[in-house]
Amino acid sequence: MAKHLETGKKGEEIAVRFLQENGLEILATNWRHKRAEVDVIARDEKMLVFVEVKTRSYDYFGKPEEFVDKKKMALLAKAAAAYMKETGHEWAIRFDIVSILMQDGKGWTIEHLKDAFFPGLEM
Repeated sequence: MAKHLETGKKGEEIAVRFLQENGLEILATNWRHKRAEVDVIARDEKMLVFVEVKTRSYDYFGKPEEFVDKKKMALLAKAAAAYMKETGHEWAIRFDIVSILMQDGKGWTIEHLKDAFFPGLEM
């Protein structure tokens, strides 16, 4: 497996564990709808949470969360709408980002940005 794919997979595993430890119930991981994929779908009490996980080995070009662009947000919104339709979801939702920066095999730093964006609204 390519190094960047390994980093991404490891980041998603770390994010799931982190979210569970912080009280979120994981409903799905790597949920796909057409060209879009939601890394993690979780429940935070009555809130349905769509989580984009961004993992980087370095931050020379910016923080991991800065790589969630408008195109990615639009794809996440489409996938979220499909998931809600498929499951009959009718309560509040939010879009979070979990940002993970790996530290040369010595651990990582993690940041959970709740309500990080709402697709369709300018940032």
